[in-house]
Amino acid sequence: MSSRTRATSPLQLTDHPFFQGMDPAFVDLLASKAYERSFETGGLLVREGDPADEFILVFQGKVALEIAAPERPHTTIQTIGPGEVLGWSWLTPPHKWRLDGRAVKPTRVLAIGAAYLRSLLAEHPTEGYLFLLRVLPVIAQRLENTRLQLMDLYGV
Repeated sequence: MSSRTRATSPLQLTDHPFFQGMDPAFVDLLASKAYERSFETGGLLVREGDPADEFILVFQGKVALEIAAPERPHTTIQTIGPGEVLGWSWLTPPHKWRLDGRAVKPTRVLAIGAAYLRSLLAEHPTEGYLFLLRVLPVIAQRLENTRLQLMDLYGV
């Protein structure tokens, strides 16, 4: 369960650590299209296989990042919380989520539409490059956590 409203709430992109030190004019462009979403415990922020159409910044709560293995319960790869981000599947085709993101406690986020974000990154290559340098460690951490969980799951 989620609700989606324009960013008239107290949540501000400039308050999220991901954007600290970035060009304020670029952050303002992103903030103009950011919207708040709220999730109750158990609510899905993203579902594996669905269109990856937003970049999500967690402000409050916790989100379990889960993968499904055949004939096994969902496996939590990582749990993220305030100050962290969800979403890099929107960067590369086919733009589909590669995992589930489930709220494990009431969660509030700001999201930015992926199509807008991709076009803005292309229009502002310097800021786009710096943005991607911030996303790369997130990708690396998710891949490492996935590797560790799969090793544990399959007893390697």
